[in-house]
Amino acid sequence: MKIKLIKNLIHNDKEWNDLISTTNNLTNKVIQDINFCNKVVDWDNIILNNTSFLGCTFKQGTAIPLIERGAFVYPKFKDLPYNPYRGKLYSWQELMEGYDPENDNSIDINIYKHFVKNKYNLPVSEALAQRLHDHSIDDGLRRILEYDDEGMTKKKVVGFMGGHSTRRGNQFYVETAIAAQLATKKGYYVVTGGGPGIMEAANLGAYMGNYSKEELFDAINILKDLEFQNSEDADYLAKNFNQRSMEVLEKYPNGCESLAIPTWFYGHEPSNLFAKYIAKYFSNSIREDILLTISLYGLVFAPGSAGTTQEIFQEAAQNHYGTSGYYSPMVFLGKKRYVEDTSIYSVLHQLAVGRVYKDLLFLTDSAELSIDFIEKHPPIKV
Repeated sequence: MKIKLIKNLIHNDKEWNDLISTTNNLTNKVIQDINFCNKVVDWDNIILNNTSFLGCTFKQGTAIPLIERGAFVYPKFKDLPYNPYRGKLYSWQELMEGYDPENDNSIDINIYKHFVKNKYNLPVSEALAQRLHDHSIDDGLRRILEYDDEGMTKKKVVGFMGGHSTRRGNQFYVETAIAAQLATKKGYYVVTGGGPGIMEAANLGAYMGNYSKEELFDAINILKDLEFQNSEDADYLAKNFNQRSMEVLEKYPNGCESLAIPTWFYGHEPSNLFAKYIAKYFSNSIREDILLTISLYGLVFAPGSAGTTQEIFQEAAQNHYGTSGYYSPMVFLGKKRYVEDTSIYSVLHQLAVGRVYKDLLFLTDSAELSIDFIEKHPPIKV
């Protein structure tokens, strides 16, 4: 799924003011979530041709004449805990607003509770609202990643995949964090699925890109000091899971930017707090495809279970058929997992015989060698 920048979408006051100061022609423009009640607009002299207004607010009597002249006006939805027309990505601060470890009333959990009410049988209005929301997240990603006309991003995106239940301080949690820190230092832009485990490790490593490896280890030591009611619980169920993350952020405030792409489909797992931008989707299938597609400079697969295995073969299919416009490196961080415990690497190696991406497959236990391979094997245009 190739994402291309839509330059005709206007989603804030500044963009509207810049547009209307240079032209009165709104042909093929999409205007999103603008409040026109406090604006002076000479609508009679505005050219409307295939013009769409998504979730905009108008003075009484304004919208109907616009519709009669051929504009499409999509109204706001009522009683939703999210804005379908938001036009930008989330931050962890926004999603965590209202959070308390004893009584979580965050925006994130409230959207999740709303989502699960109709998870498997959506009313039409809710389905439309969710699709519009996810389209808005698509657009937020385009703005962050800056695609060119050939489908390449200005940011050199490297994705990290792996188990959501990997413990803080686990061997591959540490190796993943080291690899992401090194990638960030070398100018790559780290993206993950945004959850706990390996995903958190990668966003943490990227966040610590301005710090030393020793300081990264210190951050991991802070994070893994968890208080469990049941020692068998996943890390994110620990009473002080988010508190430890906030302690790291407070101790090391000068963090680098990275991206997380989680989903409310797995909303019982908290989004980690180390990514600057959070592109949170309702649709898990769209989220999975985009997460892999934007990682044009390579993917690092740490040990994981069924979800990681699915992502491996999804990425292999994209490479096999060149559907993203580029062949991208696939690094397998964990020889035992990918050779001894499973035969995934061998299967892919055989599948890739005679294909360009065969030379882009790499197996290692080393964080440093993972990023070295990505550096030496840039994406190949199809």
